[in-house]
Amino acid sequence: MSYHIVSIDAPTCSLSCHDGQLICRTDEGEKSVPMEDVAAIVVTSFSASIHSRLIIEAARHGIAFVICDAFKPVSIVLPANRSTDTLLTRAQVDLRSSDRQRLWSRTIDAKTKNQLSLAQHLAPEHPDLAAMEAITHSKKSYKEAHAAKCFWGIYGESLSPDRPFRRSRDAGGINNLLNYGYAVLLSTVLQKLFAVGLDPTFGISHVVRENSTPLAYDLMEPFRPCVDWRIAQWVREHPGAEEWTIDREFRAWVTSFPLEKVDYFDLSLETRGCIEGVIRSFRKAVIAKQPGIYRPWTQTNSKWAG
Repeated sequence: MSYHIVSIDAPTCSLSCHDGQLICRTDEGEKSVPMEDVAAIVVTSFSASIHSRLIIEAARHGIAFVICDAFKPVSIVLPANRSTDTLLTRAQVDLRSSDRQRLWSRTIDAKTKNQLSLAQHLAPEHPDLAAMEAITHSKKSYKEAHAAKCFWGIYGESLSPDRPFRRSRDAGGINNLLNYGYAVLLSTVLQKLFAVGLDPTFGISHVVRENSTPLAYDLMEPFRPCVDWRIAQWVREHPGAEEWTIDREFRAWVTSFPLEKVDYFDLSLETRGCIEGVIRSFRKAVIAKQPGIYRPWTQTNSKWAG
């Protein structure tokens, strides 16, 4: 398949195709890219005009069209011959239990390392860091839960030492900000999963529920600290609890975190580009039945961006 996933995120735009070129026109001008270089088109624009010729040409080139509402995929337009990727779907269905466990173990290793890195950045002198580091580098089956307990304790104390913090989806306050940020992260992961042809209903750890996307929940885990850091910055700049509301200013702030730069091996990428790279490595690992090919992201710099 072609390599590029083209994201259309201008507030308003017109999409068309001419002479084998995908053309995007906005108030700022016109940009184009050869259709033969495109693997998928992800439209997050709030007001996009899409020419029917583009949809037809996308189908001829085997290109998936992912249309989003509030950044979350709501429609996928696939070419008739790509509506089911038999090889990839079969590989996901037939994934061995041992391979699934190894993929999940690599995911959790990355998540806990990223949580430790952020905790060290937020509270470098905290007395619980040594215990958290020991948990992070262990092979215990309970590592994720124990690392999370340490992390949230350090995180809460570093942001609101005078207000007890408990991480819970329904606890309000900072939790509401985190929940919104995770929703943005989930939408970004789903965009990339659909774009490369992975079915998000086939997960490696999260429980399957009606209308759920367990693979997206699985693969977003190492990137959660990116949201945690984004929220930490907001809370430090807005220390009053009355300011911890989901207003327009906050939404604009948190939805831009996928544009923050991170290091992924020898590359400096936007977070959304890193997510794509991780998902592509997961796809290769599943097809090849070699979990070692999967390369989840870990924070390699001692200083977090932003």
